[in-house]
Amino acid sequence: MILPASPLCFAHFLFASPCLIFFLLPGFHAVYDALFHDFRVTRSGRAFSPWEGEAITASPGFQISGAVVSALDAEQDEDLTEPDTVDEALVSAVETLTFIENPDVFSQSTPPPPPAQTSGPRKARDKAGSKARRNAARKAAKVNEQINLLPPARRPKHVTNAAPVKTRFQLMKHRVASTGWIGLWDNGQSEQERAANFEEPGWTPSHHIHDFFGDQRRFKGFQYVKYLGPKTRPLLDAAGRAFAIFAGHPNDPNWKRDVHDPAVEALNEARSKCKVSEVRRHHRRGYFPPLSAGDSYGGGQIQPGALVNGVINTAVLCALMSNIAFIRLAGFATGVFANWAPNLFSYYTVHMRKFYKRYSHLKRPFLNSIWTACTFNLGPQTCCIGHRDFGNLAFGWCAVTALGNYDYTKGGHLILWDCKIILEFPPGCTILLPSAAIFHSNIPISANECRYSFTQYTAGGIFRWIEHGFQSEEAYFDSLSPEEVGRERAEARERWARGVGYFSTLEELRAM
Repeated sequence: MILPASPLCFAHFLFASPCLIFFLLPGFHAVYDALFHDFRVTRSGRAFSPWEGEAITASPGFQISGAVVSALDAEQDEDLTEPDTVDEALVSAVETLTFIENPDVFSQSTPPPPPAQTSGPRKARDKAGSKARRNAARKAAKVNEQINLLPPARRPKHVTNAAPVKTRFQLMKHRVASTGWIGLWDNGQSEQERAANFEEPGWTPSHHIHDFFGDQRRFKGFQYVKYLGPKTRPLLDAAGRAFAIFAGHPNDPNWKRDVHDPAVEALNEARSKCKVSEVRRHHRRGYFPPLSAGDSYGGGQIQPGALVNGVINTAVLCALMSNIAFIRLAGFATGVFANWAPNLFSYYTVHMRKFYKRYSHLKRPFLNSIWTACTFNLGPQTCCIGHRDFGNLAFGWCAVTALGNYDYTKGGHLILWDCKIILEFPPGCTILLPSAAIFHSNIPISANECRYSFTQYTAGGIFRWIEHGFQSEEAYFDSLSPEEVGRERAEARERWARGVGYFSTLEELRAM
């Protein structure tokens, strides 16, 4: 035994050693607990100690209800519908893109394994059972996330404080495909361009602001809509329906730093790493590389499925869809959708719940978004020539977010040709519009500027597939009698009108 060197330490050693020996004796803790603690025992024999402290009482003027309301207002003020963690979004992206590489593999959800049986003591069995229950709960939560699409909380103050843009556009009389599910195919030219005999000749937009306003204008009757900061600007048709919403961005002073700039940085990196052939860079929207992910149906597909990408682009998409900036952008657009078109949003949720319950192997790109697909347009000068996204749901909304570094008063404007509207479209802002029905394009930006865009949408074919009993249109009509075919044709003629009816007027929204 090594003894302490000093007399003081030696005295302390003589006093402390018996205490230490007593502390190490078997059964010491049981004796100590019996003497100094009043434990109770559960039915399993485990001891616990009841709370015997004094309760902390708040001041008489404190009201918990007021604090909760204030906290909710502060949290939801941005209309952001974010997932609990970024990791869950990353898991969703990885699972989605893994399936993209193996589109023929249908990994249906399987029931969770039974709790592990161990021959060890009770504590080991309890631990194994607890772990199994947690795993089962996580798996069930992932399935529920795909089918339980609850709308975000409505924010009526945005409706009250909105600055509406009134137009003469008659949405109900606008033409779409005869089935009412998708828009009309276009040849890249608007009615105004045909009338003026002045179309865009190449793959990049060539119409400038002076072509619409001033003495030398080529197109007449257009309305210029200025950017008013974070104030929401609903576009109203002739009947007062809010058919498109320029949402801007949340009234957050750090939005550019926390969301816009990281998103642009991620797109810059994606552009340098992706592999897009020259043929795919030339498309009906212009000349720039697009990367798309998610679920779609149409264009010759036998049944709905995930969009296919190569290994490199899959990794690039995975990084983008797990980026918190795009997760926030996706959630913001969904919050705007639910707030301004609650009836149409409900139509989406009902159909998406059926769709993902039926096809559990498919995953939405963002769990906090209502749309089934998204596209990252990687510029570096993403300005679209005139087109309709006719494959999307005709009366549905597509979310478009502009990103980059450009002077929005000189370029990057959004032209809605059918409505005769030109909107200032600054970086970081989002607009929701029926892109399948309305012919639209952009004003070009300067050569030294940069512009990207991020879009979210759902194919009209998915809704048709669901309504037809999860089968193709050909198989559906083959199963009908002549009388049923007649009723279906009549219903198709009314589908567009019913879809337009899902849009609300300002009065209806303010009364909700």
